[in-house]
Amino acid sequence: MNNNNVAGNNLVGNNLAGNNLAGNVIVNEEDDEIDLLELFEVLWNKAVLIIFVAIAFGAIALGGTFLLLTPKYQSSAMMFVNNSSFDMGSTKINLSDLNASKSLAETYSVILKSRTTLQMIIDKMGLDYNYKTLNSMISTTTVNETEVFRVTVTSTDPEEAAAIANCIVDVLPNRINSIMEGSNVKIVDTAVVDNRVVSPNYKKNTVIGAFIGFVLTAGIVILLHMFDTTIHSEDILFKEYSDIPLLTIVPIVGINEEN
Repeated sequence: MNNNNVAGNNLVGNNLAGNNLAGNVIVNEEDDEIDLLELFEVLWNKAVLIIFVAIAFGAIALGGTFLLLTPKYQSSAMMFVNNSSFDMGSTKINLSDLNASKSLAETYSVILKSRTTLQMIIDKMGLDYNYKTLNSMISTTTVNETEVFRVTVTSTDPEEAAAIANCIVDVLPNRINSIMEGSNVKIVDTAVVDNRVVSPNYKKNTVIGAFIGFVLTAGIVILLHMFDTTIHSEDILFKEYSDIPLLTIVPIVGINEEN
């Protein structure tokens, strides 16, 4: 009989403990919600400061981009490559011929970026670059997976970029013919001077700078609030000591605002 009573008491105790645990979970969830609202209010009160710092960081990023980074320009020329074993006016062109021409474009790109070809371009134009530097300035890609491939030159001088691209389309066909028999390279479009800046991206850097300023300022404001132990209002006392009844409020009399 006593054992049954003990078991019943334990069961009741476990139920009470479970209810208390559930209550604690609910209270903690409510506290978290209140904390989030409080943090939002803190950020809202400092919104002017946060926006000002974000704008300042954006302006610094924009100024640094203008002053520290050298603008770069690009110019492109296009060439058509195909195997001279078939005629473009013939109806005997098949898929394998087209695939062969596409692979030729990749082969021509390798020939273009070889040391010998690059040195020929440097000697013809009298450039001050070595072949490694010139190699880093040149990129090639096929146009929509066709037999046409584009040669793009990036330089700090837009006129130089166009001149190098045009020199490439002048030198490359003879260079390819000396290596590969039956090759056929034709110029589709020569390069022209393009004064549009391709790098750096001023808008992107400005947005990144403003975002960094916003995040840093918001983080500092939140940290200062979390570690601030100063009692700023009576509402804080009511929140922290909600289980203690309020007896009276003592007003401050005879002290000016400065003190």
